Amino acid sequence: MQSSALGLDSRTVNFSRDVIAFCKMEPLTTVTRPLIDQLIRCATSVGANYAEANNAASRTDFKNKIFIAKKEAAEAKYWLILMSDVVFDKAMCERLTQDCQYLLMTLHKIISTMNHK
Repeated sequence: MQSSALGLDSRTVNFSRDVIAFCKMEPLTTVTRPLIDQLIRCATSVGANYAEANNAASRTDFKNKIFIAKKEAAEAKYWLILMSDVVFDKAMCERLTQDCQYLLMTLHKIISTMNHK
């Protein structure tokens, strides 16, 4: 599991790398291919949108990018939960789901904090 000392930027990169590694290990079938494609897209998008948020031109732009990152994390969690029934490495899938939940909660907290300022 990822260390709690890592920054969110490192966590999003590690999450993307871990999802890619996980997906590379899973055999591609007519069932898993579309799930894997969707999971990789949204999981890597979390970090990409977080990186864009950190280079935002305005507070509104930052908030929008963080919100998109949160939506992508929620989608990644959905695909991971769905995949847990069809993958071989269920333990890795569970760990990724927990990592994704952490990202989701962290991004939610950022949005919540911004809404109260």
